[in-house]
Amino acid sequence: MRDAHAVTSLAQLEALYGAAVPASLQKVRRDLDVPSRDFIARSPFCVLSTRGADGRVNGTPRGDAPGFVSVLSGTEVALPDRRGNNRLDALRDILGDPQVALLFLIPGVGETLRVSGRATISADPALCAAMAQQGRAPATVLLVAVEEVFFQCARALMRSRIWGETARPAGVPTAGQFLASAMQGAFDAEAYDAAAPGRLAAGLY
Repeated sequence: MRDAHAVTSLAQLEALYGAAVPASLQKVRRDLDVPSRDFIARSPFCVLSTRGADGRVNGTPRGDAPGFVSVLSGTEVALPDRRGNNRLDALRDILGDPQVALLFLIPGVGETLRVSGRATISADPALCAAMAQQGRAPATVLLVAVEEVFFQCARALMRSRIWGETARPAGVPTAGQFLASAMQGAFDAEAYDAAAPGRLAAGLY
């Protein structure tokens, strides 16, 4: 049954939501700055999103000890493909369409980090050996050439209460620090972070 209220144009969508918050546009980077690198180094889990040549999409979980995704440079990360069921959904997709997205999470932290770019699948023996765990090297390593990076605010995780009473780990980059880095320091990170709990709570719904 056709939805008479279906939104089918960008103009309709923008009329329903209004203009984007300026900071949400200013925070986007094309490389991995210090807060982004720190976040990835502390993250034990990410979701890898891919799209196959047939247009179908997949979101697959990836996890290991914090820092299992290696930052090779300001524009490249390496993700080992650990043992699984050999469906290879994500890897099959990448062979048809190299565009991928990674969503990094850290237990106890409301913010997430979004990284997107173009992926290649490497079977380089030296690279695979360097990412071995418990004596087992991954069959392949996913190399992602970074094209876009930005943090996502904490509202979704606050609403879900996914971390329960888990405390925020010390030293994880804050939203204010991400914004200060994106704006090259012309931003009061401490004031932004101090006001964040009230601001976010007031804007959850």
